[in-house]
Amino acid sequence: MYTRVCDLKTLSLKKSLFLFGPRSTGKSTLLKKLFGTNRYINLLKSDIFLRLSERPVVIRDIIKEIVEHGPGDEGPIIIDEIQKLPILLDEVHDLIESQGIKFILTGSSARKLRRSGVNLLAGRAWQANLFPLVYAEIPEFNLEKYLLYGGLPQVYSSQSPEEELDAYLNIYLKEEIKEEALVQNFVNFSRFLKISALSNAKQINYSNISQETGVPVTTVRAYFEILSDTFVGFTLEPWHESKKRKAVSAAKFYFFDIGVANYLNGRKVINRNSDDFGEAFEHWMAMELRAYLSYQRIKEPLTYWRTTSKEEVDFIIGNKVAIEVKSTTKVLEKHLKGLKRLAEEGIIQCLFLVSFDEIETKTSDGVRTIHWKNFINDLWTGKIIS
Repeated sequence: MYTRVCDLKTLSLKKSLFLFGPRSTGKSTLLKKLFGTNRYINLLKSDIFLRLSERPVVIRDIIKEIVEHGPGDEGPIIIDEIQKLPILLDEVHDLIESQGIKFILTGSSARKLRRSGVNLLAGRAWQANLFPLVYAEIPEFNLEKYLLYGGLPQVYSSQSPEEELDAYLNIYLKEEIKEEALVQNFVNFSRFLKISALSNAKQINYSNISQETGVPVTTVRAYFEILSDTFVGFTLEPWHESKKRKAVSAAKFYFFDIGVANYLNGRKVINRNSDDFGEAFEHWMAMELRAYLSYQRIKEPLTYWRTTSKEEVDFIIGNKVAIEVKSTTKVLEKHLKGLKRLAEEGIIQCLFLVSFDEIETKTSDGVRTIHWKNFINDLWTGKIIS
């Protein structure tokens, strides 16, 4: 059992919540730990699903029984896997309005909710997300292990992580993609999934992926949307505030978990001095930054900067913090090039180069070099951005 950073108890006191995240990130485990099982409605149970699919209004009777004859607590009503029955949101909406009941509605696919034409409660619920395990949640964090196997709880803690990843991908593809009929041609989608893993942490080139998969560009775009809507991946949009240099317009794509990306592209080892290690290190930092901003409810966009002349900075938070990630053990002047060019814009307040170099410095133009462990500790204690 891991202690998760996401503070759902405090959030749930203020508003009803949608809790989104991929399968097996620990949504159900966390909710049961925080709120128990007395107010928990699981749509993965076939008897409950069939009963409510035939007569959605029965949810009112179930909730009335919970409220009137429960153990006396006043926590939220939890409906797990709400995308299985989006029609229930009409009943939930009315119960929030008429009786002031608070809900936590979990889901692993926002796509099905939107395609069903439901209103997502018209602002009456906030969105929260749960991600794979982060640095702050793992005692005795092992970076090399994480960069290979990722942060899904059952994978990271397993004695057989490869088997867990294999089972996860097969079950996930079957349940979330195939059975939910999110794609018409599952064979093409499976081929796309493997090709997209090779593009992980890189700019998306729809035309190249179309040629390699043999499916139209429009289909490739739709497939990427499916990955985003089912929380299997996310895009990093380019930062366009620079005035002195023209920025590229293509987004970068990351899978939600490093282990999943490694499994899909057949990567079973990561050598310390390889390009794979550097890409995985950057991917991990993207996941940590994204999770931190979400869990702390910081409403700043996470972007990246790359100019048409190929100067690049890996991550920018709003217009406040820029972060370049290098796996080198010795920072050289060439590693600072992108950050120094960005500093010339005079917009970003703090600039960091995060690496394995234990000698930390600060340049005359404000770029701070910092060891990755010090940076990540500062991040999770609110010293980088809060």
